[in-house]
Amino acid sequence: MSIHVVVMGVAGCGKSTVAEAIHERLGYVYAEGDDFHPQANIDKMSAGIPLTDEDRWPWLKVINTWMVAREALDENTVVSSSALKRSYREVLAQNVPTFFVHLTGSQELIQQRLNERKGHFMPPALLPSQFAILEPLQPDENGVGVSIEGSVEEMVERAVAAVNEYAAKVAAQSQQAK
Repeated sequence: MSIHVVVMGVAGCGKSTVAEAIHERLGYVYAEGDDFHPQANIDKMSAGIPLTDEDRWPWLKVINTWMVAREALDENTVVSSSALKRSYREVLAQNVPTFFVHLTGSQELIQQRLNERKGHFMPPALLPSQFAILEPLQPDENGVGVSIEGSVEEMVERAVAAVNEYAAKVAAQSQQAK
C-alpha cells in the first residue's frame, strides 16, 4: 500500500514549501494542488473573490483522481491542498488511504507571511474568508496538526517527522497483516 499525504491549511501557511520538502527528502511524487485549479477558479481568486463549494468540488475530485492513479502504480504521493473543510478532505480521501498534515498558525502570523509573498494569484485579502470556513482536523481523521511557528526549517522538520512516523506505522501494520 502506498502513502498519500495532503499538506493542508489556509493560504500562506507553507503548504507548497512543506510538500516540496517531503518530495525532496522522502522521494514522494509531488503535485502542487494549485496546478489542478481550472482557470475560472484562478481568475476568481485573482479578483479577490473567495471560492464556493461548487467551485472546489471539481478541483478536489481531480486531485483525488491523481492520487488514486498513483496508488495504482504503488507510488507514494504528496500534494498541497487547502482542504479547509472535512467534506473536502472526504472527497480527497475517496478510494485512497490519505494522511493529512494540517499546517497551523495564528491568522496574524499567516497574514504577515502572505503580505510578504510575491507572484501568487491568491491575494492576502482572502485570508479571513479561509479562516472563516476552516474546520481543523478532528480526532477521528487520519492526520496531524503541525505548527508553523519558528523558522521554515523547523516547520519542515516537524512535518517530515510526522510523515515518517505515519509511514513507519503503516509499514508495521502491513507487516502484521502478512
